[in-house]
Amino acid sequence: MLTQMVCAGFGGQGILTTGILIANGAFNSGKRITWYPSYGSEMRGGTANCTIKMTDDGEEIASPYAKELDILLGMSAPAIAKFVDQIKPGGWLFVNSSIVEEKEYRDDIHVVNVDTVALAEKAQNPKGGNIAMIGVILKKTGIISVDAFEESIIKYFTEHGKAKFNEGNVRALRVGYDSVD
Repeated sequence: MLTQMVCAGFGGQGILTTGILIANGAFNSGKRITWYPSYGSEMRGGTANCTIKMTDDGEEIASPYAKELDILLGMSAPAIAKFVDQIKPGGWLFVNSSIVEEKEYRDDIHVVNVDTVALAEKAQNPKGGNIAMIGVILKKTGIISVDAFEESIIKYFTEHGKAKFNEGNVRALRVGYDSVD
């Protein structure tokens, strides 16, 4: 089954890192993936988004572009406004409610409000809000098992010389995962 996802928000929120972590987690779980980043020249504070497509049935992914989304991770109001209409009926919208006001978006999608700042604080990882958000997404959608994803992020950060962040990142992932039913 093909899953199409966009992570979107402001530069500096870890949007591209979030997307690459999800793509790596999917790849390390045996899925075929594409990851396609897009960001404004302003970087921090500018717009940033990335598209992830993944499939676990061996299907070829013809294009990295996603027209109809199964999942939108929206870390800012402008990002949500840009992509919310692309979510398929029955799809998922994950809202960073620590900076985005809760509101009605559409009645044909699942909306999950996630206070990423509170989750990061609970995990004692002030920069871990994006990883806590991933935990929520994994729990609600089942796109990747949390155990496989945990192994994947440990591998990713270790290979990139950032193993010192593994403990805090795993805590953030688990706090996010355990925060929802």
